Amino acid sequence: MKPKQLTYQVINSYPHLKTSYTQGLEYYKGYLYEGTGETGHSKLLKIDIKTGKPLQTFDMDDKYFGEGITILNNKIYQITYHAQKGFVYDLESFAVIDSFTYKSEQGWGLTNDGTHLIMSDGTNVLTWLNPEDFSIVKTIQVANDRGTMNVLNELEYIDGIIYANIYTTDFIVKIDASTGKVLEEINLKGLIDMYHKPEDRIDVLNGIAYDKENDKMYVTGKLYPRLFEVKFIEKN
Repeated sequence: MKPKQLTYQVINSYPHLKTSYTQGLEYYKGYLYEGTGETGHSKLLKIDIKTGKPLQTFDMDDKYFGEGITILNNKIYQITYHAQKGFVYDLESFAVIDSFTYKSEQGWGLTNDGTHLIMSDGTNVLTWLNPEDFSIVKTIQVANDRGTMNVLNELEYIDGIIYANIYTTDFIVKIDASTGKVLEEINLKGLIDMYHKPEDRIDVLNGIAYDKENDKMYVTGKLYPRLFEVKFIEKN
């Protein structure tokens, strides 16, 4: 079956740090948490959504290129690009309380379903990991009606559905977490066009966060000067 084609409506926009190479984005209890990349500049941030200002920051060791983050059981999990290593932080203090390794050659996006971590690695495969011993629980392959869907990047899990950025594109796909089937393809083309100066070093769309209590969806991109609250709507 062909995935439904959607577009978007911007509800609000907020400041976003132009220096943040966004790799992981998560909303939790009124705040935005962000994991950023680029070797020597990778951070973990707790952010005031309205101002875009960091309230708490942790600088990763210069040798790591930070990737996706997720929050589960009062812990923040963060993976890295090539090191095959992840870190566990205390949610309140940002103290590193554990680290782990994984088999995937690369780490890209990270989310959770309330029980397990779910990780993307730049391929069409999503991997479920046990958050205690980091063993592989299961894997699924993601595909649409045209074939496998590769370069799955930042992830967000919402009620049995995984939203994923498709790297270097303007698309977010909505995936059935039990089958890997792409249900919807959302085109966010033009999102940043009116919101940046020609000299801004903006990169690609990346970052999805959901505020369940208020049913708000936030998206941004690497080095974007704005964070957007968006609504996904059907194309006319």
